[in-house]
Amino acid sequence: MPWYLYLALKQLFPSGRKFPFFTAISILGVALGVAVLIISTSVMGGFGHQIRLMTVDTQGDVQVRADGFINNPDEVQAQLARIPGIVATTPYAQGMVGVLHNSKAQYPGIQGIDPARIGRVVPLQRYLTPAGALSDLDDDSVILSVQLAGLLGAQLGDKVEVYSPLLIEKLKNDSVLLPRELRVVGIFEFGHQALDSTVVLVTLRTMQDLYGLGGAVHGINVKLEPGLDADEAAARINAALPPALHLHAVSWMDINHDFLFVLQFERNMLFFLLTFIIIVAAFSVTSSLLISVVRKTREIGLLGALGGQPWQVAACFCCQGFIIGAAGTLVGLGLGFGVLAIRDDIVHLFTRLTGSEAAMLRFYQFSHLPSYPDPAYISATIVCSIVISTLAGLLPAWRAARLQPVEALRNE
Repeated sequence: MPWYLYLALKQLFPSGRKFPFFTAISILGVALGVAVLIISTSVMGGFGHQIRLMTVDTQGDVQVRADGFINNPDEVQAQLARIPGIVATTPYAQGMVGVLHNSKAQYPGIQGIDPARIGRVVPLQRYLTPAGALSDLDDDSVILSVQLAGLLGAQLGDKVEVYSPLLIEKLKNDSVLLPRELRVVGIFEFGHQALDSTVVLVTLRTMQDLYGLGGAVHGINVKLEPGLDADEAAARINAALPPALHLHAVSWMDINHDFLFVLQFERNMLFFLLTFIIIVAAFSVTSSLLISVVRKTREIGLLGALGGQPWQVAACFCCQGFIIGAAGTLVGLGLGFGVLAIRDDIVHLFTRLTGSEAAMLRFYQFSHLPSYPDPAYISATIVCSIVISTLAGLLPAWRAARLQPVEALRNE
């Protein structure tokens, strides 16, 4: 081990003493900056990752849509099946309806699905309560979202009345369209406020009857092979489909492009701004090392008199900055990931104390705080922390390297 590195360790961690106050404060300052960066970027990344999982789990990797309706969904699915990389497809139709139960009315979105094909594209069974099963869904039944069921007071086995907007068109023509009475066979919970309070699922045939679509659908959800880029797959589908069909494929990223862009921008800005916490901690390291240079001027002069080169004296203080940065980064990583592990408990405690749990659900749309530590951001945090801390030792190192041994030894 080089003597200047050994001396740097001894100055930071003297033998026979308790953990030095200067070293502890310096490491803690860097650790707090690293922890805040890890927590903030992971939480912001968690929102984007949660949106991705939720979109894929409800709509597939890619959606094929039409300007109006897809009147021949079977033919389109046959064409899609011939495109490499596509694992499965399933048609869907969607709209708005009125749902009535025990004199309680709600107006959720409705989606018609094909129970025989939906499981190949969307893992819907994963989000159903244990008492319900996707196989129970037929033309006379419905699956409700968990919060919608609570608002209606509906449970498994209950019957609800579904009113279609087609009722208005029938009234214009002096005819009557009676509401459909459907039995509740399942309740699902995605963990997203909007989906858990405003969606009902029925069979595709039921949805086509409610909206008078005949055999038409609104779109087709597509499942891709694992690892296949959704944007590239969408471009490949658009190139393969005949222009006469007036169809276009959009990836899950295009569907949520604006929201994902805002999240990414906020994440980058948070990383940039919170990096200043580490910079502030680095200034405190610089100040402490400069004081150390002034206090140990005679020792530095003695090192020069014994044959130490100026760059070796400078390296002693740069190594101290590096050691503080490395130790602070390790402590910050442990602290950051520790807080992320109990983030939901902290948030629930805070919302209970402030009475803001309902506001969090309404504005952030999640029943728990998501987290997704991105390796790229973690690597950037580690590099920034160590580099900035090492640079913090440059000024004290330059000051120590300029000291002349004779003048330093005369110092009182």
